[in-house]
Amino acid sequence: MSRIVVHVDMDYFYAAVEEREDPSLIGRPVVVCMYSGRGEHGGSVSTSNYTAREYGIKSGMPCSRAIKLNQDAVFLPVRKEFYTEVSDSIMEILRSHADNDESFEQISIDEAFIEVTAKCNGDFECARKLGEDIKQKILEKEQLTCSVGLGPNKLIAKMASSENKPDGLTVIPQHDVNQFLANRAPSQLWGVGDVTAARLEKMGIKSVGQLASSDIVSLIDAFGKKKGSWLKKAAQGIDESPVRQREGSEQIGRIATLPENSSDYDLIMPVLDNLAEDVIKKTIERSVSFRQVTLIMITSDFKTQTRNHTLQRAVAEKEILRQHLDKLLTTFLEENKPTIRRIGVRVAGLQEISSQTTLASYF
Repeated sequence: MSRIVVHVDMDYFYAAVEEREDPSLIGRPVVVCMYSGRGEHGGSVSTSNYTAREYGIKSGMPCSRAIKLNQDAVFLPVRKEFYTEVSDSIMEILRSHADNDESFEQISIDEAFIEVTAKCNGDFECARKLGEDIKQKILEKEQLTCSVGLGPNKLIAKMASSENKPDGLTVIPQHDVNQFLANRAPSQLWGVGDVTAARLEKMGIKSVGQLASSDIVSLIDAFGKKKGSWLKKAAQGIDESPVRQREGSEQIGRIATLPENSSDYDLIMPVLDNLAEDVIKKTIERSVSFRQVTLIMITSDFKTQTRNHTLQRAVAEKEILRQHLDKLLTTFLEENKPTIRRIGVRVAGLQEISSQTTLASYF
């Protein structure tokens, strides 16, 4: 049975979320910047939409340079808390499609791997349909597009997801791996940086196919045993690394748009109650408790506000969650008198509920 790994990569995620929140941005060059606070334009570009990329604006470049490339572009500050809430919703969709809860690995705020080998019984046509379902569910729930890659391992799935961006779906079964890799430059291999690519070129290796047929001894001499061996395997499309959740990245969240922009507690709290119930259901499904509670509010001027509380012990009770959300919301409304557009809940500091503790004891 062939192994099947899916990689999902959101399309220009931060900028896409901003376009969704403010449709007047669609069709305009949008640049989301991580401002440093040093000068008006100090900092670097976090992401840009495809319109901005046509002007040469790319992630990582100084914001000051991006402005010079297009002064008419819309420059917005990163709203990490808000993007995280949207990401949490998307990651729950992905997790629900994986073989099991352990077959999920989030590698950044906007991309993740899932393994679906058992769910699809090694059938790539089944996996293609699953990929289509993932794309449709994300579009329906978050009004965002993503690009999906399917392959026999993480390396191929990751590279496949970049093939047809934006909004693409690329399937590379095992028998197509060599053809998929052969004519690519070594720099296109996931994990090969500029320095390694330059050294390979000096060795006369200008394609992945050439790298795959290179003498392993010469690669080890040039890069060391670990990296040389990895380069040889990667060029052959071999990657045995497992899909598994990384420590410290666990959280559960939900966010929703209010029926109307409001600062009315009686209108906001019922929505918050529903979100809290969804979050608690997820903790039950995953057999976890939590220690940190965060309330997220997106105001009518598109600014993100958060309020946090850390509990003395890990719990998994809706009433406790609701009580703290109630206090956080009430205090925020009293202090700020804001008009809220979207409201969100996140719990973190997740702990697995031990086998000696029954779930019933939490409810």
